[in-house]
Amino acid sequence: MIETSPSSPAPVDVVLPCLDEAEALPWVLDRIPARWRAIVVDNGSTDGSADIARALGAHVVHEPRRGFGAACHAGLTTATADVVCFCDCDASLDPALLPAVAGPVLDGSADLALGRRRPVTPRAWPLHARLANLELARLIRRRTGLRLHDLGPMRAARREPLLALDLTDRRSGYPLQMVVRAADAGWRVAERDVPYRPRTGRSKVTGTWRGTWQAVRDMRAVLAERPATDPASAAITPGAGR
Repeated sequence: MIETSPSSPAPVDVVLPCLDEAEALPWVLDRIPARWRAIVVDNGSTDGSADIARALGAHVVHEPRRGFGAACHAGLTTATADVVCFCDCDASLDPALLPAVAGPVLDGSADLALGRRRPVTPRAWPLHARLANLELARLIRRRTGLRLHDLGPMRAARREPLLALDLTDRRSGYPLQMVVRAADAGWRVAERDVPYRPRTGRSKVTGTWRGTWQAVRDMRAVLAERPATDPASAAITPGAGR
């Protein structure tokens, strides 16, 4: 990874929520595109993840509130680049593919880009998690009209419009709330296929039935939100005026 100097701001910030990912971090950070800035958000690691990330040149943020959404949002509010990407920090997704995923946002053809996971082996995506994802995709289509196949933990959007969505979920529902509120605001959403590999270490969310269905419960609460009735108060529509 090439660290960007303060006088040369990164064109893209990459938010990496992190909880005990010491084993995966060296590979993940080495795959961050040149001149893009890695923001590792440590969410209470006890394995030295923050020190490893800092030693490898990442910008490290500490978020004491536990929760995937809390970590992601701390990274978003820390970001300064026009475009912000999100990526899991467990080596299941290759950050070197971020330019391809973010391409539609960078060239202005989409407002939110999602990486659709394509497992390279059955071990990459346990059956219970895959079934939960299929059900979630169906519910997203019914709620938003977006014909998505995956929530896409690898994603990209412009920072200011993202902040204007006023995301409030701080648990597993954060990625879904981003998609739902983006759809309500009229955003153009694109999907790009990305290989999905077995993660390094044990999953904190979808590694068990209990974790998976806790995530589903969080996401059902997001899907139950009523759409904003006043478009002006909902969010900035990134594509407007282009």
